[in-house]
Amino acid sequence: MPANGIPIDMLIGVWVATGLTLFIYTFLYKDNPLFKLGEHLYVGISVGYSIVITIYAVGVKLLWVPMTEEGQWQLLIPALLGLMISARFFPKIAWLSRISFAFVVGFGTGTIVPRLISSNVLSQLEDTIRPLATMTASGLTYTMNFLDPKSDINNLITLIGVVSVLFYFFFSVEHRGMGQAVARTGIVFLMIAFGAAFGYTVMSRMSLLIGRFDDLIVFSGAEYGRPTFVLIALIVGFLIYLHHRDKRRATMTDSASS
Repeated sequence: MPANGIPIDMLIGVWVATGLTLFIYTFLYKDNPLFKLGEHLYVGISVGYSIVITIYAVGVKLLWVPMTEEGQWQLLIPALLGLMISARFFPKIAWLSRISFAFVVGFGTGTIVPRLISSNVLSQLEDTIRPLATMTASGLTYTMNFLDPKSDINNLITLIGVVSVLFYFFFSVEHRGMGQAVARTGIVFLMIAFGAAFGYTVMSRMSLLIGRFDDLIVFSGAEYGRPTFVLIALIVGFLIYLHHRDKRRATMTDSASS
């Protein structure tokens, strides 16, 4: 363990993580060998890690252990179907993979269709038929709490949004007069929905960016050997070298062609 109390394996991980992060960010300048190295390492390690995890989680825990320790030899059937998918790599027996894919598609369709209908159709239909006013013992009341998704005012907004958006895509009737106003209201709701979706996507990406910047700031400390500053200097120097090298090669090519 180094004198600063940080294990050597953690120091190596800090330097590698900082370097790969900066390698990927060099693409903001232009495509370069450092970015390609980081990209290839990311893809290769991700694929290798996924394969190992899949083999252990499925091949060992779900197949080998139940068969050898619990005697569930009926699991050989799904194991055989899984192996038959690999038959696509051999042209003479590639047709065997169709049997496995038929099971996958059939089972997947049968299990996912009811869930999709329930979540994407029935749940949304339920939100459009909520009461626009609440009947209590004291009489008819109307809640105006915008922060409550089930309040009466939000039920009214949902109804207006659904009807106006559906009318916007209803082209059998020309959008004139009152119809044009309803269609424009639908456009407003569509733009709000698209903006919210885009904003949520940007927010999630920014959270990842903030996380990487936070690590770069933390790893710039002296206890880690200041890898952020050292690697930034080395990377900038390497990019300057590549720039001058490419410029010199372009000049030599132009001179040779002329």
